[in-house]
Amino acid sequence: MIVVSNAGPLIALARIGHLSLLHRLYGELLIPSAVQAEVTRARPDSPGAREVDLADWITVVGVSDQLALSLLRERLDLGESEAIILALEQAAKLLLIDEAKGRRLAQTRGLANIGTVGILILAKRRGLVDLVTPLLEQLITSGFRMDEALFQKARSLAAET
Repeated sequence: MIVVSNAGPLIALARIGHLSLLHRLYGELLIPSAVQAEVTRARPDSPGAREVDLADWITVVGVSDQLALSLLRERLDLGESEAIILALEQAAKLLLIDEAKGRRLAQTRGLANIGTVGILILAKRRGLVDLVTPLLEQLITSGFRMDEALFQKARSLAAET
């Protein structure tokens, strides 16, 4: 199964020490060059930079369709735009992306997607983590933006309410 990731889930999971969940859930990931740059070069000391750089299960792939990329760039940042284009070009089964606007645009292009919170819920359902609530709390403490409604919905979906 081909899975493409934007920077958000990589950084968020690295911040709480669970980047490896992506490997355990999906095997290999593809990321576009802009995502690699955002995670590893723009902030080399930030969470995930070293892990992503060293991960042999993450492959960097350039996007080909520059016209589609320039059109998306009018609405999204470079990393999100490249992630969506790469997912389309590679016929990915799943796109990992947190930003609501990016998720909506991905859906309009027929791309299934999941964010960091959904990844944690899936990890619990697959027996890879015991509890989601403490991980959600760690995400919030690390600066991840999540409103109370999403927090409670995630706890409910994880059967932790």
